[in-house]
Amino acid sequence: MSRASTIYPVIMCGGAGTRLWPLSRKALPKQFVNLLGSESLFQRAVSLATGDGFAAPLIVTGDPFRFIATEQLAAVEQSASAILIEPEGRNTAPAVLAAAIWLQRHDPDAIMLVLPSDHLIPDGDAFRSAVQSARPQAEAGDMVTFGVCPTRPETGYGYLELLSAEARDAATPQPLLRFVEKPDRARAEAMLASGNYLWNAGIFLFSVEVVIAAFKTHAPHLFEDVSQAVDTALPDLSFLRLASEPWLQAESISIDFAIMEKAQNLAVMPLATAWSDLGDWESVRQKSGPDGEGNVCSDQVLAIDCVGSLLRSEAEDLQLVGIGLTNMIAVAMRDAVLVAPRSESQRVGEAVRALKAQGVAQAESLPRDQRPWGWFESLAVGDRFQVKRIVVRPGAALSLQSHNHRAEHWIVVAGTAKVTIGGEVKLVTENQSVYVPLGEVHRLENPGKLPVELIEVQTGSYLGEDDIIRYADNYARN
Repeated sequence: MSRASTIYPVIMCGGAGTRLWPLSRKALPKQFVNLLGSESLFQRAVSLATGDGFAAPLIVTGDPFRFIATEQLAAVEQSASAILIEPEGRNTAPAVLAAAIWLQRHDPDAIMLVLPSDHLIPDGDAFRSAVQSARPQAEAGDMVTFGVCPTRPETGYGYLELLSAEARDAATPQPLLRFVEKPDRARAEAMLASGNYLWNAGIFLFSVEVVIAAFKTHAPHLFEDVSQAVDTALPDLSFLRLASEPWLQAESISIDFAIMEKAQNLAVMPLATAWSDLGDWESVRQKSGPDGEGNVCSDQVLAIDCVGSLLRSEAEDLQLVGIGLTNMIAVAMRDAVLVAPRSESQRVGEAVRALKAQGVAQAESLPRDQRPWGWFESLAVGDRFQVKRIVVRPGAALSLQSHNHRAEHWIVVAGTAKVTIGGEVKLVTENQSVYVPLGEVHRLENPGKLPVELIEVQTGSYLGEDDIIRYADNYARN
């Protein structure tokens, strides 16, 4: 008896999630923030495909998120089979193909489970059961896509057409007639009434051998470019950085358009569980468990005579008050506030594009800047000074660096830091401070088991983050 093929979860986590602004931004998109509960959507996606028969996940992400992904994996006691770094987002087809080519060279008998990192599937047991039910079909050579029973005439999702309404509730994969692109309202209502359509969840199960054959047949030029990007990829710490030149030549296209809609060996597995792509604030409100008045309120919120509203404060010291609101969304952060009717929640991405066109920093940046060693946030900025709060994780270190235009004062307020200034190395403890003169080579490390927190006061003619000359760095940043 041949051994069962191992299922490799391929987690796609390079998207931007602008419709959940201001919480989700380019600097830290929705898959990495805690939208619901104490775990991010990325961490939830990883936990969906664990246990017997599953390998460690294969992560495909962008350069800005590589350390965030590693840190969040470690927080849920997981590690990756590999983390592939895309030089630029090119939609789902190149990303899936790169993962397939990598797997072919490490486990050619593998089965791939392609999972978006920003969807919500609350019932992990039901999902894993569906994957195991679809597995024989994938091992037999079919490409299986997963569908969700529609509950409303949704115009923001693609659909999967089945042979009959009865197939929608089947416990095994069913024949797939065709993919249907996002419909208008009338078409969505007709499909819902017919009963033989499922929402396209963007989840796929197929063997490495079969999916690579599909790309060679239906997208040969894409296969050539992505193969070259994997062939000439370079290791970078624990990551694999796909080669930029061939990758940027690859067509930016979804896996649906590239191969799935052209293939004949297709099946659809109905998902008998709740599912949401959490694509806007209204879907977050629905999945957050509204109270008897239809409201969802976070901490630091006071709602008076409000109905059907989402009120959310994302800052510990920012109190949000709603009075007499009906069917509204209000999301407040330290640097930006969103207020909109629930019916307009799909238009948040439009607002982000307008802010970006105006050069507004809040369109993409967050007040808290994530770094591989921890994070910092700016507390005050003037013409020739800036005050930052900096937190350095245990065992982490900033790069050995200098600045051409600024000096720095460091005041340690928690923990013990190891500080290098020129040729001097010393420990700086709570309530102690040091001065880093302009141009001096310096470094700060956390040798302890607790976070180091410090206040940094910068003074000088230019205070931008690009005024850093690195001489050594634990995270291989240029």
